[in-house]
Amino acid sequence: MKTKIFCDSADFATIKKLSKTKLVNGFTTNPSLIRLSGGRNYKNYCLSLLKVCKNKPISFEVFADDTDEMIEQALKIRSWGKNVYVKIPVINTKGIFSGKAIRQLGDKKINLNITAVYTIAQVRKIIKNINKNSKIIISIFAGRMADAGNDPVPIIKESVKLTKKIKNVEILWASTREAYNYIQAKDYKCSIITMPPT
Repeated sequence: MKTKIFCDSADFATIKKLSKTKLVNGFTTNPSLIRLSGGRNYKNYCLSLLKVCKNKPISFEVFADDTDEMIEQALKIRSWGKNVYVKIPVINTKGIFSGKAIRQLGDKKINLNITAVYTIAQVRKIIKNINKNSKIIISIFAGRMADAGNDPVPIIKESVKLTKKIKNVEILWASTREAYNYIQAKDYKCSIITMPPT
């Protein structure tokens, strides 16, 4: 099984260049990366990225914390392009699980990238709330877990096992820290790994 490489960047020149190469299969962004890349108007900047990334998956994140606002933003973001995945935080800043947003958006066939996942319990809750006919990426923040002294491998392995028979769900190894993480992701049958451009 091939583990796809998604570049974690919002830099316009980087995305324009790497969207033309076969090595990179998609892109992930977030509001912080977009701001660091000079994006002052979130929508306009994302639309500019979509002009150079027309065929590969690219994730844009909602920045609302309220569930209903999250859903409203997600619907707008999805309308920007067919290759767009909407990033939804697994929990909001108050620690509340985003189950309602995941369910409603999944029922509308919105491609979702559910992000900053740290536990098997969260993965199980996500699986219970997704529409299995929608395309779902579950982003497990393996690098940040390792930074905190926790081994991410057991969670990655169990998550891959739990989603193995759900054809539209992909496990993503996020917050990559070293090249060896790609070997690990491939060995544990992760569908995707994110990597910085350099």
